Amino acid sequence: MENRNLSSQMAAAAAEAAKVVNGVPEGMLDAPTPCNDWDLRTLLNHTILWTSYSAERRAHGESVSEDLMTKDFTAEPGFRDDYARQIGEAVKAWADPKAWQGELGVMGDATPAADVGAMLIMEMALHGWDVAKATGQEYNADDAVAEALLGIVEAQAELFRKYQGFADAIEAPDDATTFDRALSLAGRDPQWKKPS
Repeated sequence: MENRNLSSQMAAAAAEAAKVVNGVPEGMLDAPTPCNDWDLRTLLNHTILWTSYSAERRAHGESVSEDLMTKDFTAEPGFRDDYARQIGEAVKAWADPKAWQGELGVMGDATPAADVGAMLIMEMALHGWDVAKATGQEYNADDAVAEALLGIVEAQAELFRKYQGFADAIEAPDDATTFDRALSLAGRDPQWKKPS
């Protein structure tokens, strides 16, 4: 897939992630999520760090600062607005075609920048869905985002499983949507509901 298309898929996935984070109700930070052993606070902090602050820095070939790695973003009353603004900065940075060129260091390995950008789309979409499910919101992905996500998950699933980023794949029914097939391959149950 062309990087120009991936850039527009990133913008769409980021907009949906910002929307669901904005919809997080007060008093739910201890709620369970589809991510094993992560409460909503942990999920939000991971999502905010990697899909906005780190994502912007990555587009410039840099790493996120150490102080952000341990920050509790959810402790700030305006974290929803801050996230929307920061993920917008990340999308703007990746809108530059040069961001998708060359290689970036990932866990000590040289990785094509285009692969890093694709993984960021995957993080935005999957964790956006996780947040939506944990908080009883709808998650909407258009066909282009769903197709891009499935291709990215197919390419990255084994690597992410190796580092415990994904659980084992779940068998998707024959009539599963493209997005649900991506979720299943990423070790998520598309039918997950928060415990009552």
